[in-house]
Amino acid sequence: MAATDTPDRVLVVDDDPGIRGLLTSALTFAGFEVEVAADIPQALERVRNHLPDVIVLDVMLPGGTGFDVLQLLRSQSIGVPVLFLTARDAVEDRVRGLQLGGDDYVVKPFSVVEIGARIEALLRRSRGNAVPAGSVLSLHNLTVDPQRHEVRRGDRPVELSPTEFKLLHYLITHPGQVLSKAQILEAVWQYDFGGDSVVVERFISNLRRKVDDGEEPLIQTVRGVGYALRRQAQ
Repeated sequence: MAATDTPDRVLVVDDDPGIRGLLTSALTFAGFEVEVAADIPQALERVRNHLPDVIVLDVMLPGGTGFDVLQLLRSQSIGVPVLFLTARDAVEDRVRGLQLGGDDYVVKPFSVVEIGARIEALLRRSRGNAVPAGSVLSLHNLTVDPQRHEVRRGDRPVELSPTEFKLLHYLITHPGQVLSKAQILEAVWQYDFGGDSVVVERFISNLRRKVDDGEEPLIQTVRGVGYALRRQAQ
């Protein structure tokens, strides 16, 4: 929770009244202010009327998907963290959600304790101290400016989501160091209870596509160990 008298607001979007009720009770008990929506129009109306701090978003919704909601929000530069709820066997849903700019996901059936912990982690990451301001960092022709929240590869600007930016910032502040998935989860997603390494893999894939596109690859995989930001051996 934020260190203020105002509770953090969570919007739960799910067409299952049982899930809405369960999450409302559990998250309210945990100290959050909770609003719910059963479909896409209701979700967009809730966001317009009072922007939440976190959205818990089911993938399958009447008349569309959670992906439709996320794409619309991101197209309007609404960067509120999004936690997807997905079916346990729908791996492609998890991958797509992360690719579109989602921040995390939980599979059904889920633990309300885990959802609460992940919401807390998303809130910590989304606040102003998520990436400390400082001098411009660089490696080869890649530059990261924490103050301006800007990334450039040579003369090309690189557009990153807040989570992608924090991941790249973490990598570039440890140049050449091989970082394990567990270290990355703890630093970027602030998991202290263990997290799904698929999240790291997908965000690394997103970064490669955006940062290394047409350039010398800087994001290196060390098989069985982790990832490093460094130039390839000449």
